[in-house]
Amino acid sequence: MPSPATLFDLGARTALVTGAARGLGRAIAQALAAHGARVWLGGRDEAALQSVAETIGHARPLPFDVTDHAATRAAIARVLAVDGRLDIVVNAVGQRRREPLQALPAQALREMLESNLVAAWHLCREASEPMRRQGHGRLINITSIAGPLARAGDAAYTTSKGGLEAMTRALAAELGPHGITANAIAPGYFATETNAAMVDDPGVADWLQRRTSVGRWGRPEEIAAAAVFLASDAASYVTGQVVAVDGGYLAHF
Repeated sequence: MPSPATLFDLGARTALVTGAARGLGRAIAQALAAHGARVWLGGRDEAALQSVAETIGHARPLPFDVTDHAATRAAIARVLAVDGRLDIVVNAVGQRRREPLQALPAQALREMLESNLVAAWHLCREASEPMRRQGHGRLINITSIAGPLARAGDAAYTTSKGGLEAMTRALAAELGPHGITANAIAPGYFATETNAAMVDDPGVADWLQRRTSVGRWGRPEEIAAAAVFLASDAASYVTGQVVAVDGGYLAHF
């Protein structure tokens, strides 16, 4: 049993974080590396991944498209060829398309499910094999407060994130006996590049001041502690859970 002083030490671990070129994925990758993990940075923009790797250290770019299942398999093989193990996977890739139900074509729903849910399914499935052999693994899916909550004009995204929550519970049930935990993090409103237009809108800031307990946007680095916890030995008895990092958005009316 690790001592309290080393519970959050990831020095012996290898991690793969998708969506690591920017936003929440980048912040999570940086935090895992700061706690000693060897981090592989997944994403499609090789130049951006290289820049992140040079900034945070203990990291290597791993350019691939998560919706390309053959590329996902090859990426896992690359990690194993270099490091010999894979301990932590963080699925932080996602897309969003807000449109009313009648205006959203079925193909758009399929594309969002492929990116937000099916890609995570394949990555978790491929990663779980070496984790089974090791008898240890941490699967962490980035969902959303749009998993348990819904709003008009956002049905496809809510469907995909709700599915990702359910998948996380299913993985926890199946993989727990093999020493693998599966959990999710549900972010609230974070000031990322994707949300730049909303961040600059005073009306949104005023609404968040009233709607969240802490009264502001979240900062990307504020999600990192939850990921480090779930990746660490401190969370060895935590699985099948969704940790909301939302400034209190879900806690009150």
